[in-house]
Amino acid sequence: MRFIRDKGLGLLLCLVIAVPAWFLGKWLPVVGGPVFAILIGLVIAFFPRSEKFQPGITYTGKKILQYAVVLLGFGMNLAEIFAVGGQSLLIIISTISTALIVSFFVSKWLKIPSKTATLVGVGSSICGGSAIAATAPVIDADDEDIAKSISVIFLFNVIAAFLFPALGTWLGFNDIGFGMWAGTAINDTSSVVAAGQTWANIHGNDTALNYATIVKLTRTLAIIPITLVLAIWRSKKEERTAGSNVQFAKIFPWFVLFFLLASVLNTFLGLGEADSAVNTVLSSVFAEANLSAFLTTAGKFFITMAMGAIGLNTNLIKLIKSGGKPILLGLICWISIALMSLGIQHILGIW
Repeated sequence: MRFIRDKGLGLLLCLVIAVPAWFLGKWLPVVGGPVFAILIGLVIAFFPRSEKFQPGITYTGKKILQYAVVLLGFGMNLAEIFAVGGQSLLIIISTISTALIVSFFVSKWLKIPSKTATLVGVGSSICGGSAIAATAPVIDADDEDIAKSISVIFLFNVIAAFLFPALGTWLGFNDIGFGMWAGTAINDTSSVVAAGQTWANIHGNDTALNYATIVKLTRTLAIIPITLVLAIWRSKKEERTAGSNVQFAKIFPWFVLFFLLASVLNTFLGLGEADSAVNTVLSSVFAEANLSAFLTTAGKFFITMAMGAIGLNTNLIKLIKSGGKPILLGLICWISIALMSLGIQHILGIW
């Protein structure tokens, strides 16, 4: 009851934002529910509100966001990813490394705050909004950093969904080559699917769409090592600043381990090929109840709620004034990833 009394109003407000944003995202998936939620939150933030809302808004933007990342793990089938995504591993490692290196040096040149640069880098290189959601708590990013990076990712998501199929046709890609390119060079899963579907409509088969989706999910697994490295980096940095040992357990992104556990659980229960009778029954129940789809959908809805909270905590005028440099950083990262993917594919003879 105390939890409801302290945080109920804020949670309810975020829920009220998330519901229309969710349906708007379904209607226009290239934009997506989280972006609509941020926009609605930004508009509502202009109006005065009671301080009683703030604890629930803060809880949604921090804790609910972490729970959302965990639930997204139920959408990962590791066996399927390793079977198909392993072919793209070199390209994925190369593009992620390129984005992070470019983000580091360009942010120094443009004098962009390190937290914003980190979020733009991981969002561009790994999986857009999901990577930003996973990374933000680890580096202790504030809501303005998250809003900036989500806005940058959204902009290039929309451009990529329309531009990539036309560029792929012009460059003479086959289905696998385009699937590989889209899966490694487009930021967010929704735009990967949109671009793959457009290609499928033009070329009359779903090969590129399926391949792009699997490659994109393989990229998502990079959330785990990236967040762990960032947690170690943050703990060392705080030790130097504080001049004393920092408890790593307090910084460690435990929710990312639960994300991995959810992925393993989904893979184990979703295969339906277990040897024991007990495992077979569990797999059957898991499949028939469609729990994987339900939990993944719940995770996406929680992200939409969390983005609404972030919008509520963000100053729109300040965001617009400071948004130019992050957009330029996102553009440079995006172009670097696309060119690196093309180059590695050419070397490997895929394209």
